[in-house]
Amino acid sequence: MAKINIKSIKKQTRDHLLTFAMVIVVYVVVQLLITAGQMSSLMQGLLVPMCTYSIVAIGLNLCVGYLGELSIGHAGFMCVGAFSGAFCTKLLESVITNKILLFAVALLVGTAMAAFFGFLIGIPVLRLRGDYLAIVTLAFGEIIKNIINVLYIAKDVDGFHFAISNGNEIKLSDEGTWLINGAKGITKIPHLSSFTAGVILILISLFVVYNLVNSRSGRAIMAIRDNRIAAESVGINITKFKLMAFTISAAIAGAGGVLYAHNLSTVTATPANFGYNMSIMILVFVVLGGMGNFRGSILAAVLLTLLPEVLRGLSDYRMLIYSIVLIAMMLFNWAPKCIEWRQKLMAGFKKNTEKGAA
Repeated sequence: MAKINIKSIKKQTRDHLLTFAMVIVVYVVVQLLITAGQMSSLMQGLLVPMCTYSIVAIGLNLCVGYLGELSIGHAGFMCVGAFSGAFCTKLLESVITNKILLFAVALLVGTAMAAFFGFLIGIPVLRLRGDYLAIVTLAFGEIIKNIINVLYIAKDVDGFHFAISNGNEIKLSDEGTWLINGAKGITKIPHLSSFTAGVILILISLFVVYNLVNSRSGRAIMAIRDNRIAAESVGINITKFKLMAFTISAAIAGAGGVLYAHNLSTVTATPANFGYNMSIMILVFVVLGGMGNFRGSILAAVLLTLLPEVLRGLSDYRMLIYSIVLIAMMLFNWAPKCIEWRQKLMAGFKKNTEKGAA
């Protein structure tokens, strides 16, 4: 049994290192292409969104793949991270002149706020299961978006000014600035996001989730997913570990939101940015990449973000091909015959490798 455990640990370690290596190699290759002038401005503009979606997909995979709870409100946590991070930046940009430090502070604030809301929402929500949990998390995402759309915060020499629904109630002096301007959101955000920052956040997110799932807490979370009653019968605190996973998942989504907001000059809480469709898109990345497979989530996020732009020249056929690719990926990951074929292929490859080494 000990040998089996050691082999399993070694296999997991190799798998984790492969994921880290994959991210680093892709980063180096992309930087070389940019330096050589071989990457178009369109593709360069997609680098930060790809990192953002990868980060949020990693966070959602922790909730869906390891905790086993369906959440379709992660765009709400992403929205909390984006607005709290951008709000912090607007507030401190005249105080903190170092852009890296300013972004780090905004990232900490956005992540902490998303984690706080994840904890707060998780207390009542995680008592639910299945479709009920999905509906409540969806409602949370819509509530957050609508609250921000009616929130007005400004600052001038007299201090802070707050209003709900009617921003005309706030009378600013000539030197006053809007921090959150209702449906107009937050404007004139400093461009602090970069591909390098995105890759670093992906690596940090992977480090956090891999350490969690391989720890005692991670094993407890997977035990709850596999059999809630059996886990509770052996003394596992169901509420504690479910809340832990959900909070960390929300925090990672919030970090992705901070990266997203600082890649734009203006961030608004519109359905296109943080609505239902965004939550479903992130869930699609998780499902297609494989639930519980963080590397797969990154690959799916990158591929499905790039594909519509690569196929843009095909005009009417673009979305048809995109849909076919989605179906093909789903079959490849989940069809029993495809799984069996992949296992045979990997076994044959391993056998040939061992023969070559001998």
